[in-house]
This record gives sequence, structure tokens and C-alpha cells, in this order.
Amino acid sequence: MYAAVTARYQAALMVPTEVLAEQHYAKLTKLFADFPVKISLLTGATTAAARKHIKADLASGATDIVIGTHALIQKDVDFANLGLVIIDEQHRFGVNQRKILQEKGLKPDLLAMTATPIPRTLAITAYGEMDVSTIDELPAGRQPITTSWVRKNQLREALATISTELAAGHQVFAITPLIAESEKVDLQNAEQLYEDLNKAFGDKYQVALLHGQMKNDEKDDIMRRFSQNEIQVLVSTTVVEVGVDVPNATVMMIFDADRFGLAQLHQLRGRVGRGRSAATAFWWQIRRTMPGSSA
Repeated sequence: MYAAVTARYQAALMVPTEVLAEQHYAKLTKLFADFPVKISLLTGATTAAARKHIKADLASGATDIVIGTHALIQKDVDFANLGLVIIDEQHRFGVNQRKILQEKGLKPDLLAMTATPIPRTLAITAYGEMDVSTIDELPAGRQPITTSWVRKNQLREALATISTELAAGHQVFAITPLIAESEKVDLQNAEQLYEDLNKAFGDKYQVALLHGQMKNDEKDDIMRRFSQNEIQVLVSTTVVEVGVDVPNATVMMIFDADRFGLAQLHQLRGRVGRGRSAATAFWWQIRRTMPGSSA
């Protein structure tokens, strides 16, 4: 990005969620604090007045780097000289969406990033005539994440691991495919799991519920409190799939794991093990056996 800016080009970083966009914006603003680089943030939550100012700066070239969500590919967003397009979590975008952003510049360089080694990603790199760069080492200080498939008879063992991690001052994610109970499918839901975990751990630890139907202010408050370790157990749907960075979280429980895609499982597991402590991910299958299993 800095190389593009010093060559008098603009750089755009597109991400799938507002949370992730805000996270990148905060880090890049800090990183470029001592450099003559103007950075803007453009998402669906950007106010109309701010949006007008940002679009004008992008069109005039006053903004060097912009971080945004799908808001970047709206028709009224123009660039003076877009030279570098970076798409984070690229598997969350469609081919045409990536193409629209590229076409806002005159054949800009493209960097597509993903931490999810899924067949679709491999196909894009194999048939899209893209050079491939692989980071096959963990960041300094990080330890591998232990991943376990938990059956019903292993429930106590898994809960014991969770209790040990909580007692050590760490935090826990608990992910479900549903928000509320459904008459159509027999799956774990967030509301019931919240009640169960609150009964199990609520006397010692703070347990909270998070899902997509909540108001943005409420969701932001819960995530802020979880990030600051005011909440120790967070029961959630996949709204925490990307863009959530809580280094103190060491346990990821995923209930009815067969209901999630491979990319989602990779992303959810990536929410833990972001600090220097060992982390564990549980694929929790209580009601049914996994597909293809005789157990």
C-alpha cells in the first residue's frame, strides 16, 4: 500500500464486514501515523455527510488509502488513480464484486487474501492466472490450535477443559447455527445455550448472548466488553466469523458443526489462538452422529 501511495497511486482494501473494516482502519491509521498518508473508512454505517466528503476525496485523489466493505463498489464511488486493490477474506465476495472494484482503476494490481484453504480458493488461484504467495508459519509466539470432535460421551471432558481455561483467566466462544428454537430442525440454538451456560458458569463468570438480530449499538457494546474481558463466555451465531480479534480467547465451541461450511469452520476456529496461549476448538455433535460416521 505504501509503495502504491509513494508511486502516486491510491490503494483500496475491501473486507466483508464493518467490524473487520474498522479493525483494519484502526491498525493502519496507527501504522501510518508518522507518514504523510491519508486513510479513510467507508462502510454502510458511514454517515451521509462523511460519505459525501470521503467520496469527494477519493475522486480528487486527496485520500491515499481507503478501507471499506461492499460500500466501495457502489456506482457513485470513484477513484482519481486506483493502483492497488486488496480483497481480504476474498472467498466472501463474488467474482463480479471483485471485478467491479478492479474496474474502478486502470488495470490496478490485485492482491486477494484468505486464511481459508477451500477448493474454491484453490480454483481461483489455479485458473485465474494469479501468482500464489503462501504464509505457512504462525505469527511469532503463537501455538497450534488443538481441534477435537466432541461426542455426547465426551461432554464432561470438554466442559472440564472449558472450566480450566476460564479459571486461568481465558475466554470462551460458543457458536450455534440458530438464534432461537425451531420446530423444523432439531439444532442447538443460541438462546437456549445461553441459558444453559449461564446456569453452568454464571455464578463465577459473565456470560453474554450475541446474534445478528440485535441492534448494532448493542452488538458493539457486547463485543467491546468481550474484548476487554468483562465477558468471559460469549454465546453467538456466526456474526463473529471474521474480524474479531480477542487474543485472550482460547476455546471455540461449535455446536452442530455439520451445519456449517468448511470456510466457516476455518474462520471460526481462527477466532481463538490469537495470543500466546494454547487454544482448543471443539466441533460439538451432541444430537446426531457426523455424516458418514458409524458412531
